[in-house]
Amino acid sequence: MSNVNKKCRVHYEGTFNDGTKFDSSYDRGEPLEFVCGAGQMIKGFDEAVKDMAVGEIKNIHLMPEEAYGMPDERNILTINMDQMPGSSELPVGARVVLTDPMGQRFPVKVTAKTDTTITFDANHEMAGKELNFKIELVSVE
Repeated sequence: MSNVNKKCRVHYEGTFNDGTKFDSSYDRGEPLEFVCGAGQMIKGFDEAVKDMAVGEIKNIHLMPEEAYGMPDERNILTINMDQMPGSSELPVGARVVLTDPMGQRFPVKVTAKTDTTITFDANHEMAGKELNFKIELVSVE
């Protein structure tokens, strides 16, 4: 039995290796709904759910490659602050959304500043992290 291409509803809790919880559908009181295998979820999560039975609970440990990947140097952008009005006001650690020339919006974090430049990191905040999930399959349609 495979859940691929079926609408799955799961409850889950995500933790880092030190036990810190970063996300939980239980806390929201609402299961997460997604189409298994359609690329809506990170690879390792999709893989875990595809052969689960309704009511089953599974604990998985994902390496970065199965989750959000490793940070990519090409996603680090340093620009002159005079090219971006208002950027001199942004503190290191700030999260902002930039727009590329095609109009696509993407979240970044300010990672460094000099007197003239500002550096943004567009890598996913979970890039490079190992993730743990407790997944409970609630329903399959």
